Amino acid sequence: MSMKIRYQDEPLGEIRVVPDFLPSPAELAFRDEGVTVTLALSKKIVEFFKAEASRHHTQ
Repeated sequence: MSMKIRYQDEPLGEIRVVPDFLPSPAELAFRDEGVTVTLALSKKIVEFFKAEASRHHTQ
């Protein structure tokens, strides 16, 4: 990497626009089907997770 790159102000030659061939981000992201779950937890466990969330400044 000791060689220096020399840039020159020269014409680039023939330039052509390439159409966008990549899929959109929505097409790339796979979404799994959601499942609703009901879960019963003790108050002690809920309070623990609330305290941890508060400690880490998150919900």
